[in-house]
Amino acid sequence: MDDANTSTDIRLREGSSIAQRLVVSGFAAAVALCFTPGLFTHDALEIVITVVALLVGAGFVVGIMMAPAVVWIITPDEILIGHQRPFGKLQTRLVGKDEISRLQVPGSRRVKARFQLVFTLVSGERLTSPPISDVTHVHDTVARIAAQFDVPNVEAPSNPLDASNPEMHLGEPLEAFSARDIRIVALIAVALSAVPYAYKLWRGWPPSHVDILLLPLGALAAFAVYRYANLATGAFWVIRQGDIRVERLWGDGTPRTDSIRGDEVKTITVERRGRSEDEHCIVVIRLHSGRRFRSPRIGSRLEAGAVGAEIVRRLGIAPESNKI
Repeated sequence: MDDANTSTDIRLREGSSIAQRLVVSGFAAAVALCFTPGLFTHDALEIVITVVALLVGAGFVVGIMMAPAVVWIITPDEILIGHQRPFGKLQTRLVGKDEISRLQVPGSRRVKARFQLVFTLVSGERLTSPPISDVTHVHDTVARIAAQFDVPNVEAPSNPLDASNPEMHLGEPLEAFSARDIRIVALIAVALSAVPYAYKLWRGWPPSHVDILLLPLGALAAFAVYRYANLATGAFWVIRQGDIRVERLWGDGTPRTDSIRGDEVKTITVERRGRSEDEHCIVVIRLHSGRRFRSPRIGSRLEAGAVGAEIVRRLGIAPESNKI
């Protein structure tokens, strides 16, 4: 789907495929089934916990499998809304141009670069669209829809990934952890590793080999926190015409900057980094030198694909290197 193409229609979709639902629901069912041995015990509390876990797992599976798929087709004169549950009939609704009185474009709280259209009808009803997949053309898409439906005073959303920006930003500007916070976390790591040993001594029991082993492990964990904590701040990408500036921090908090040019790119792909393709997709760039750069989390595969396509355009990446 392309929200900013030359067609007169704009299509927005929401809802996982059947294959994705089967994978997630299968995982939920497997976790729930791990509790089944509790049904064969004679402990009433364990039986109750098992039954509750199985019911929650069954409800989770049903909720995933029965979640509806939603499609919006926005034409110059009306909006066609399709709503269908698995194994159910397609339900449609037409919203005419004269029924719309207001348009808003709020951002998502969970995913920064995700925007939905919220239409307020003359009747007072509010309709929320699926997310705009082409996050690099949100301004153009919103302006086009507002003009089509003659909706005044539509506030343009702040979009760090819009192609109209001279610089597109992925992630958040980096800031090193304070030395005080690092010391506190390091001390907590040491204290937690010493708790079992101290408890055994306090009770007059001989410490076990595990208790003794935890002491140097805690010291190593504290050293790792003190030395490498700032590596966990991630990366901040500044995508410009001709290059990408990748900002990161060394372990001691000093900044590190890398630059990526189009002629250095061997492949550019979209990959999933997490549990879901709806929120955990990123852009991965591999250079001819063998180095690999992973972007901050973007969102769905469609949203990440739109960002990747804009990167290809800005850097002039060769067609044979584009694996999006």
